[in-house]
Amino acid sequence: MPIYEYQCNACGHEHEALQKLGAEPLIVCPACNEAELKKKISAAGFRLKGGGWYETDFKSGNKKNVAGESKAPEKASSCSGCPNHNH
Repeated sequence: MPIYEYQCNACGHEHEALQKLGAEPLIVCPACNEAELKKKISAAGFRLKGGGWYETDFKSGNKKNVAGESKAPEKASSCSGCPNHNH
């Protein structure tokens, strides 16, 4: 179940609620009991990690970054004839 963020337009109270996807949005503020609670738009706070289906089945080529694999940082390419850099 996702966590939704709410903010009251009357008192400014912020509230998080664990709700089912199809649940009706909350409208009554738990702090002031006014029907002014509005759902905020926010980004999801998770990242798919590990060697599960997402990493192994839906990525290809260089885009795969299966957990446990690490790449050495690439060196910056040197530019020839560049007057603004000290090489």
